[in-house]
Amino acid sequence: MEKIILTGDRPTGKLHLGHYVGSLRRRVELQNSGEFSKIFVMIADAQALTDNADNPEKVRQNVIEVALDYLSVGIDPEKTTIFIQSQVPELCELAFYYMNLVSVARVQRNPTVKTEIKMRNFEQSIPLGFFCYPVSQASDITAFKATTVPVGEDQAPMIELTREIVNRFNHIYGPTLVEPEILLPENAICRRLPGTDGNAKMSKSLGNCIYLSDSPKELKKKVNSMYTDPEHLTIDAPGHLEGNCPFIYLDAFSRDEHFAKYLPAYSNLQELKDHYTRGGLGDGTVKKLLLNILEEELAPIRERRARYEKNIPQVYEILRQGSQQARATAAATLDEVRSAMRINYFNDTDLISSQSALYTKR
Repeated sequence: MEKIILTGDRPTGKLHLGHYVGSLRRRVELQNSGEFSKIFVMIADAQALTDNADNPEKVRQNVIEVALDYLSVGIDPEKTTIFIQSQVPELCELAFYYMNLVSVARVQRNPTVKTEIKMRNFEQSIPLGFFCYPVSQASDITAFKATTVPVGEDQAPMIELTREIVNRFNHIYGPTLVEPEILLPENAICRRLPGTDGNAKMSKSLGNCIYLSDSPKELKKKVNSMYTDPEHLTIDAPGHLEGNCPFIYLDAFSRDEHFAKYLPAYSNLQELKDHYTRGGLGDGTVKKLLLNILEEELAPIRERRARYEKNIPQVYEILRQGSQQARATAAATLDEVRSAMRINYFNDTDLISSQSALYTKR
């Protein structure tokens, strides 16, 4: 069986470092690994509309922002199909059929859905489209027969539900759909990078993000304002690492060679941590190191983005062609699903012939 990737993001704002370490950086590595025959990256605008139906312009304007972020981190349209979800209507039809295979109670038990509903204060006013988005995700994944879905840890329940839908469909209608596997970031720290304010999750809505497109000035301001150890009031005082954002970010981004380049008094991150915990190391030194490392990481991303920003029509052409390719693939899967479900009436010559013979005899 060929190996295929499907992944994507909601266009509700620019992408940030949480997206980068959680999935984007890995997507580029996988794209260039040669291990996968097809890679699909989706801008999930239809899914974004499930909780932004009253503000479609927000979604519309952010499609290009997400596309620019994809291209700037190194996602190559020659190797990866980048497409817009709403431009592949076959996904909606698949989702409609899958809804018959999942109970309301099963979706309600999904911990990610519970968390998202609480975050948005939906309570009893949950838009049906939003409530059903785990089924929509199953449609997205199975439409491309994805074997691998690189996502953050919070999306694991979604992949689990997709696998249940695949198994139930194949049990009822025969082997048709492919069961996907989740691919989590190798570095556990990268699975859920905290916000700059120390909040457990970096989120656009919480305003605690470092965006991939942030200028050097914006980056410096955000790093310098990061949450550290509130008890580390003087340089001499012993510091604590738990919940200390600069150290968490260094866990995600630093390498030994960074120390030789930016802070040669230390050989590696562990030596820096040891000094901080025993006292005698200020937060400013740690933040300056982190700033240098992040600027080194983001500078080439920023430069690539600037080049694409100068030719927006080219970016939309990439999306148009990618959406056409994605639709052709999804349509082929939908044909197989219709055939398995025996609702391919006009293509089933045996059905037409048998019924013709039956009614001719009467």
